[in-house]
Amino acid sequence: MTVSLRQIQAFLAVAECGTFTKAAERLHMAQPALSQLVRELERELGLRLFDRTTRRVELTEGGREFQGASAKIMHDLDLAVRNANNLAERRRGRIVVAAPPLLAAVLLPMAIVELGQRYPGIEVAIIDARTDAIVEEVRLGRADCGLGTFSAIEDGIERMPLARDSLMLFCARTHPFATRSSLPWADLAGQPLITLTRDSGIRLLVEVGYETAEVPLRPLYAVSQITTALALVEAGLGIAVLPTYALAMTPHRPIAARPLVEPTIARDVVMIRPSGRSPSPAVLAFESILRGSIRRLGELDWSMSSEAGM
Repeated sequence: MTVSLRQIQAFLAVAECGTFTKAAERLHMAQPALSQLVRELERELGLRLFDRTTRRVELTEGGREFQGASAKIMHDLDLAVRNANNLAERRRGRIVVAAPPLLAAVLLPMAIVELGQRYPGIEVAIIDARTDAIVEEVRLGRADCGLGTFSAIEDGIERMPLARDSLMLFCARTHPFATRSSLPWADLAGQPLITLTRDSGIRLLVEVGYETAEVPLRPLYAVSQITTALALVEAGLGIAVLPTYALAMTPHRPIAARPLVEPTIARDVVMIRPSGRSPSPAVLAFESILRGSIRRLGELDWSMSSEAGM
């Protein structure tokens, strides 16, 4: 059976108008063509839909039943088309974003505000989680996208670089390191060190820096959250090596941040999406806004000047 939308549209117009002439006028088509569409539909259905008189056409019992079902089909199709257009034009939609807690706090609020101003019909839900959980949420489709730094060997995801982030030294503003413009990793020897726990990708990079500089790594404190590390630094309990974006948590706090060199260790902050799935227009709009938000954070400077943290 091959029933076309044009046949259904023709049938519904005749049923509503009561005559082929008025229905043809409504559809802006010739009456013989309209009659042909209705005859073809009746042939496909094997059912007479109208009783024809000299003045009007009336629905048969089968026609009335088919009218109810076909009108619902056309209504649902029209609604689906409108919804698709709204999604394409970003008038509506929903995005679930997964990000580590600090990056979510630093980057997402301003991006969500801007998204709401541009596209008030798009909703955003946030999952703040560890990096491994973010990858899993995106892979399984529970999150539309994820933010953070991720291993290059992770499969099932696509990466869109957003910014380049370097590891920096964070210390109390009264610490002698605060007077320096930059520091080689070798100068960290003997300093009380506050690190993240070993299940953190940042901790692994810190270990690379210490090993490259041939400096023993003996943490005084190992914590799970960057905010905790910064609080310990602020109290003067030690130094910490953290990503540049941690600077967003230091304004008006007596904490200095300095670039680390010899070596410079950097990584990409990226947006990830599930491989093999087309991103929704809402996600693409959000990605564009995130890039703009990061550029503005670059006035906080992600590549960081020597005055950062002062």
